[in-house]
Amino acid sequence: MSLFQRNTKGQPDDNDIDTGIVSNSGYLDELVEHYKSRLLTEVNLDQITSLGDSDKRLKIERFINQFMSEEKVVIPRQDKERMLTMLIDESVGFGPLEPLLKDDSITEILVNNPKEVYVEKNGQLQRVNISFKDEAHVRHIVDRVVAPLGRRIDESSPMVDARLPDGSRVNAVIEPISLGGTLLSIRKFRKTPFKMDDLDELGTFTKEMSMFMQALVQTKLSLLISGGTGSGKTTLLNALAKSISNGERVITIEDSAELKFDRPNVVGMEARPPNVEGSGEVTIRNLVKNSLRMRPDRIIVGEVRGSEAFDMLQAMNTGHEGSLTTVHANTPFDAINRVEGMVVMAGMDLPTHVIRDYIAGALDYIVQVQRLTDGTRKITNISEVEKIEGNHIEVRDIFRFQRTGVDGEGNVRGHFTPTGVIPKCLPHLEVFGIDIDKELFTPKEESSYGTSSVYSL
Repeated sequence: MSLFQRNTKGQPDDNDIDTGIVSNSGYLDELVEHYKSRLLTEVNLDQITSLGDSDKRLKIERFINQFMSEEKVVIPRQDKERMLTMLIDESVGFGPLEPLLKDDSITEILVNNPKEVYVEKNGQLQRVNISFKDEAHVRHIVDRVVAPLGRRIDESSPMVDARLPDGSRVNAVIEPISLGGTLLSIRKFRKTPFKMDDLDELGTFTKEMSMFMQALVQTKLSLLISGGTGSGKTTLLNALAKSISNGERVITIEDSAELKFDRPNVVGMEARPPNVEGSGEVTIRNLVKNSLRMRPDRIIVGEVRGSEAFDMLQAMNTGHEGSLTTVHANTPFDAINRVEGMVVMAGMDLPTHVIRDYIAGALDYIVQVQRLTDGTRKITNISEVEKIEGNHIEVRDIFRFQRTGVDGEGNVRGHFTPTGVIPKCLPHLEVFGIDIDKELFTPKEESSYGTSSVYSL
């Protein structure tokens, strides 16, 4: 008696044996495994993977109908529809993760183990009622992600970064690096990138702050966007870049392509990790150096995290003003220190005052973004960078978010306010035809005054 001639209690049923009908959906998992095995061995799934969702379903449905006819298996229509969905997800999709990937409200998917999956919604982590069969099932999904990209993950290479067809960023770690089985993290991105107006509506900043930041970008002042993981650095960078004139040539450089610019004359380059033999690596630093030979008006580096910071500063200091980049740091002051440390990593034996000259000459403003405890993202500082006497750099807050407390539901209370510092760039903005009233920088709240608006190092 075959698998498909039994009822769900595991006992033979005369009607089922005669007709081949599976009378209960309890065998769907086994049917899916059986037909998935046949699809893998008898069908070229690579061709199906490249099709659209409706065409994928149609193709696989035809094969399944053929298989079921050959085996004389009949199941109720509802179960068949469910089985087809599961087969598509497992054979040419990403298994249990498919519904999460299709949910636009989810921004992050985190798999801790086969039975523990979390998602981020509205800035908050929550566990979802989705699981994998076992560790092998998770590994199968990871392999489905990395194989088409020519990557591998195994004991000799237990970590991998990859990207899904929709642009979502994937990181996977397996044993022995991971102590509890395969770890999988997927960061999703909106199909339509946020605009400055969208972020304004979300309370990320005020209209006055938005106007000021866009003016800085339009007039080719260089910005460093600083923040922690998941704070919204790339989202803000993407939105601010829309202020760049369409007449300028923009070159983007990223570790993993995330930026989406709906504008002409923009070209992108992506770093490449070493291949399985350990060769063929192309670093961010290689790309920054190469970009200087490509006639850029603006260079946008998705994130500086190492020695490429030196080349980026050199580019900004040699006629490529108005460039944009991001860095992992908790405050504008920390951001300057991090950039200084990265220049040292470049292996250049430069004295401190020369490094700081580079930094002060290249960076005009630092925009600090933060994900608060309630999940909201805020611009907490817009700060001006200036070299002062000696080899010191001064960082002055122009705007900041003044946090005042937390309400009963855990929502962070606070307000955005100027600090009273008048930006030194106002004459520069006027040259470009942008006249900003100094009243914009007058504090409207007594609490905006404080001793932490100016930092120097």
